[in-house]
Amino acid sequence: MKKGTGFYGDLSPEQEQTLSAFKQELAPMALDAVRYDDYFCLRFLRARKFDLDKSLLMVRNFFQWRADFGTDSILSYSFPEVVEMKNFYPHGYHKTDKQGRPIYIECIGRLELTKLFEVTTEERMMKYYVREYERVLMERFPACSRKEGRHIEQSFTILDLNGISMRMMNKQVYNFVKVASSIAQDYYPEMLGKMFIVNAPTLFSMAWSTIRGFLDEKTRNKITILGSKYQTQLLEDVDVENLPDFLGGNCDCPQGCLNANAGPWNPRGLLVDETGAVIDPQAGRQQPQPLATPEGEERLRGESSIGDIRLEDAEEVERLFILKKAALVLASR
Repeated sequence: MKKGTGFYGDLSPEQEQTLSAFKQELAPMALDAVRYDDYFCLRFLRARKFDLDKSLLMVRNFFQWRADFGTDSILSYSFPEVVEMKNFYPHGYHKTDKQGRPIYIECIGRLELTKLFEVTTEERMMKYYVREYERVLMERFPACSRKEGRHIEQSFTILDLNGISMRMMNKQVYNFVKVASSIAQDYYPEMLGKMFIVNAPTLFSMAWSTIRGFLDEKTRNKITILGSKYQTQLLEDVDVENLPDFLGGNCDCPQGCLNANAGPWNPRGLLVDETGAVIDPQAGRQQPQPLATPEGEERLRGESSIGDIRLEDAEEVERLFILKKAALVLASR
């Protein structure tokens, strides 16, 4: 009997029946058939392993949250502090992997939470996250799909631990990662195709080898943990010209790769406004000053990855497991 992957075009008969029942349950909501298509439904079904009741609960919570949060109008949300924010929390989408999926890079080793919340608030950061997830669904995935000539619905994530220390991984940092990632877990499921965690400390890799046995096969296959010698394996999935130079690639965007918003969704490398929308000067809009600087990436290029970390006391053990849990939470994206 066919055992489908749960993706469109590769469903088992049972999965086809569950998809049909799922759509029938949603029919009274009169949803936009273009936006909330089979691909959308299957993301929620895969997230709950095709358990119909659990999938319906998840998607109904999703629509209630959209109404409460104001998600339908979030693309117009202005976030002018993005310049300073990215200096203390370097991250961004940058080009595509060899499968045509958008690459998301997050340098968690450079997260400075105290300074971050001097320039913004947790509430504003949550709105920023939601706005960016909506841009992925509405702009980045469709642009990648057009370029590849097939449907793209997942991203390729690189989580860089360069510069991280056990002492920075306190409960406040873990809670920040958890709250941010809960948005993906609850409302934007099944958008991660693959994750590379690079520059991982030795102890982190050791802990991972232990806990990976408790994860399901699908999750294990999505995550690769590597130390400082990661480039060869990473370049099996990403062309060297699409990988930022601070990760061993050849790309060196003038404004910083994490700030360039480069990819099929912005093929001419145009600037973005305070809402994150690409500004096209040919459309008659005034082109503003860049909303990002490469300052954070200069620091990334200037420092080497960390080596082994010694456990000196019980607090170090706790921090190690906080780091481990944070990475697992991020893997849900």
